[in-house]
Amino acid sequence: MVSTLVLASQSPARLALLRAAGIDPVVVVSDVDEDAIVARADGVDPEDLVVELARAKAEDVAGRAPGSGSVVVGCDSMFSFGGSVWGKPSGPDEAVARIRSMRESRGVLHTGHHVVDLGSGERRSGVASTTVRFGPMSDAEVDAYVATGEPLRVAGSFTLDGRSAPFVEGVEGDHTNVIGLSLPLLRRLLAEMGRSVVDFW
Repeated sequence: MVSTLVLASQSPARLALLRAAGIDPVVVVSDVDEDAIVARADGVDPEDLVVELARAKAEDVAGRAPGSGSVVVGCDSMFSFGGSVWGKPSGPDEAVARIRSMRESRGVLHTGHHVVDLGSGERRSGVASTTVRFGPMSDAEVDAYVATGEPLRVAGSFTLDGRSAPFVEGVEGDHTNVIGLSLPLLRRLLAEMGRSVVDFW
């Protein structure tokens, strides 16, 4: 029997990842005030913060998700670079400054996951962290990339599945995590609750 996976996000990248893996999720967007959670979490490790954000989203959606046999998944990502932790940039100027500083360097993308099984009431959380290495990028290339608007919609101001992909020299860890949802971590969290990822195909 096919189970339903409910994604507490309307991220096109997360949707594409799940669909490519054979899962067609139901999307229910959370009403969580992410800025308020971040403001209260001053000094919290980025790994703990992304898990807390993912938990808040999943729990919010769990209260109104369709189907008692569904599983709700919440995710949130942040990028650690040079002692700073970045979510989405506030605007084009910040995106330009970030990307110029990231050239020929590396940082770590953290994605928190929280899974709620509506049937059993079980919950599991985890975080995936992937190191990302960036290649050279001229000022003109940075400006052209920011002008597309893509870096304004994503944590760290870059993506692995979009226009910035040619400038990513490599990753150490799970590449799907950098796109926005760690498929291996999701599989492990489901398994801890007695579920198989194939149940959602």
